[in-house]
Amino acid sequence: MKTAQDFILEIPVLKPRDNITKARQILRDDRFREVYIVDAKKNLLGYIDITDGLRVTATKSNITIEGFVKEAPMVHPADSIEVAARAMRSYRTDSAAVVDPEPRVSGGVLLSDLFPVIISRNELHGTVASRMSRSVVAISPAEEIQKVYSLIVESGFSAFPVLKKKRLVGIISRRDLIASRRVRSVIAEHSRTPVESMMSTDVVTIAPGEPVSAAAELLVKHDVSRLPVLDGDRLVGIIDRHDVLAALA
Repeated sequence: MKTAQDFILEIPVLKPRDNITKARQILRDDRFREVYIVDAKKNLLGYIDITDGLRVTATKSNITIEGFVKEAPMVHPADSIEVAARAMRSYRTDSAAVVDPEPRVSGGVLLSDLFPVIISRNELHGTVASRMSRSVVAISPAEEIQKVYSLIVESGFSAFPVLKKKRLVGIISRRDLIASRRVRSVIAEHSRTPVESMMSTDVVTIAPGEPVSAAAELLVKHDVSRLPVLDGDRLVGIIDRHDVLAALA
């Protein structure tokens, strides 16, 4: 049986006194949605995520990480990947730190790496409707980018469906904001740039009556973390990797 050790990789770590802008630079890498914070002996103190990186809009800032650190999920090398996935689901993160008993960080595991293996060897129960989140925060294509920034910081959600006259026309994510230098200048300068100019229009969706296993397959096939759920043309929910893991036997 595969364990966390089989999927361990080197992960970026920072110290509490490092600047938030340094963390934001790391978070622009698509592989990492969290950065782990350690002390001088590399013992785990916590983590910050992309949402924290967005809270500071200045391209240059002397604000340090220590005020943003949250308790982090951690696993041991011998733990099964299901144990690692449960830890990530508990914290709603996309990674977990792998630690020794100190707990000193030796690396990390990513949910995106574990997810395909977990769903291939475990039975999934229920329909999309039974596992999806019905609390969907959507946005209009005419809204300004500042609105998306505010929603991410306030809600902690990572992506927002874009609706025009109640029809899904796109999706915009926190990754779009953290990765784009243009977005940061738009926010800092209070420019009236609309969401439709930066949203993705190629959106993978699923119906509520489909089995959870179908959602899992789409998440893996398209390498996305969440799917809007459409009942006909009507947006009725969102299902993500964590929701799918809740359907494990």
